[in-house]
Amino acid sequence: MQLSTCASPGDANLYRQQRAPAPGSETRDDMKALLKDISLSALVAGFIATVISYAGPLVIIFQVAQAADLPHDVLSSWVWAISIGSGVLGIVLSLRYKVPVIVAWNAPGSALLITLLPGMSLNEAVGAYLVSSAIILLVGLSGSFDRIISKLPAAISAGMLAGILFSFGTGLFVSLQDQPLLVLAMFGTYLVCKRLVPRYAVLAVLLVGVGIALGLGELRTERLVIGLATPLWISPEFSWQATLNVALPLVMVALTGQFVPGMAVLRADGYSTPASPLISSNGAASLLLAPFGCHGLTLAAITAAICTGREAHEDPARRYVAGVSGGVFYLLLGLFGATLVSIFAAFPAALIAALAGLALLAAIANSLTGAMAIPQDREAALITFLVTASGMSFLGLSAAFWGLIFGVVAHLLLGLRKPPTSAPSPCVQREQQTAR
Repeated sequence: MQLSTCASPGDANLYRQQRAPAPGSETRDDMKALLKDISLSALVAGFIATVISYAGPLVIIFQVAQAADLPHDVLSSWVWAISIGSGVLGIVLSLRYKVPVIVAWNAPGSALLITLLPGMSLNEAVGAYLVSSAIILLVGLSGSFDRIISKLPAAISAGMLAGILFSFGTGLFVSLQDQPLLVLAMFGTYLVCKRLVPRYAVLAVLLVGVGIALGLGELRTERLVIGLATPLWISPEFSWQATLNVALPLVMVALTGQFVPGMAVLRADGYSTPASPLISSNGAASLLLAPFGCHGLTLAAITAAICTGREAHEDPARRYVAGVSGGVFYLLLGLFGATLVSIFAAFPAALIAALAGLALLAAIANSLTGAMAIPQDREAALITFLVTASGMSFLGLSAAFWGLIFGVVAHLLLGLRKPPTSAPSPCVQREQQTAR
């Protein structure tokens, strides 16, 4: 059926109504397509991506909780919020764009909190989460992501991230003095698996660490409980210190440390999904879940590569199933957040510190590489790294904030063009050559 060139607007509307899918038919078509496209490799890829997220980045959150002495119900709500948010967004966006979209929590952002959260109230932290989520939502809705990223000195952002993660790397070796056998076994496992099966190195480290802790009697099994997570509402409070200390660094590390590599992973595997709806969706979901403890949802990068590559499926058009699969596993683990919290609470502190350090080695290396990659920005990036890694506090503002300030100032001053010096005259050049 074709419309004639003289068809009226009413005829065009009637045609569109005739061609429009019946209510609910799009959902049925999506389900049919999903059932048709399901493959074991895609399901396994989604499962592995989720397990690695929980074996690595989640450990950082437990370290933050230990440092801030958070109650178990608050930590359980936090785990519930980031898990449910990651699961729902991953499923919805993967089905919507037929692309393996893997959503996760802001891992470098949670690393930032380990020094900041103990110094403020939980209500102030939630207020900062709301501010950062609102900014990311506006960035997504405005479509200015690429423009903003082009203006931010990449080396400065990388230096700040490296400084934030630095303490986790050193914590790995500090924990060696408390549990040498446990930490050395985990370290050796990491090196061997990184050589042979790099994708599963962190997962192998977790399994070996738990096995040795259990054999040494260091696993506190009395803390294990089985129960569903219960969301806990935390009323926000807003302060300028929390905004500058937490909200702005959270935005910086989310945009540069998560969304940029997350989009790069999608582009590298041939997916041209626009960035704006993905960023705004994460910002909106983070805004809704912040009062329950969610510090920010972002695109995954490292684990996303498991689902966007050939290992998930030979056909790129069927890899979106891995995104749906990962979302489902996030939902299942998130519902049992209380059990998950108790499992990690049963681990010895040295195991958590070693696991976090090993899981972040690649991120630290990438950040340092990015910080030193551009020769003209190398000194400014080094200043940013040193200030951030120092853990200093000045005027009530954190090291991460001052790292950005010092780094940007150094970048601007060192990047100023020097006035051109006039070239010597030909006679002077001949005299200089004769003198030589």
